[in-house]
Amino acid sequence: MTSISEGSPAEKSPVMKLLRFLLPMLCVGLAVASVRATTVIPPTFDQLVGDAELIFQGTVTDTRSEWTGQGTERVIVTYVTFKIDDAIKGVPGGNYTMRLLGGTVDGETAEVADGPRFKTGDRDILFVEHNGTQFVPLVGIMHGRFHVQTDVAGREIVAKDNGTVLSNVSKLGQDEKAAISGPALSVADFKSAIRQKLSQLGR
Repeated sequence: MTSISEGSPAEKSPVMKLLRFLLPMLCVGLAVASVRATTVIPPTFDQLVGDAELIFQGTVTDTRSEWTGQGTERVIVTYVTFKIDDAIKGVPGGNYTMRLLGGTVDGETAEVADGPRFKTGDRDILFVEHNGTQFVPLVGIMHGRFHVQTDVAGREIVAKDNGTVLSNVSKLGQDEKAAISGPALSVADFKSAIRQKLSQLGR
């Protein structure tokens, strides 16, 4: 077998130069495709309530993005601060700040595909876990965020992160279509179901 040593004529040929250029690009492409193909399995209601370290209803009062880390580990993170309107599980205090991967700094944007995006004034019910260490510190990433909305009748209702209204908590993570089919669940009923589940789990 003929070997190709460093600096050999074969290595300097246009074909070899092209291969040496395309191989890293191919590896990067495969890695990106793998990330894009990754899906988040929606957690069940039991998993949402049981896995969350904190559950609260809050209003976003501030968002702030900045660079952090050095070299290849340098990334943009965003700090989202909430005023706590109702502490359901755990003790978040009067205000609570979550750290999420991604954001925009000086015109440069980094995003987590399908990750939740917060803005000042948002009202949410959140199922928080591993804040400060997990890239999106919510149970099931986007599945751990529920919007508080007001319907045409002035009733506060619950919607998932993608904006579809929630109607049946027992179907979450089991039949997502059934979970959003039917009358919108009120915020009061949603929080009551969470507290009932916490009682059943002995939390």
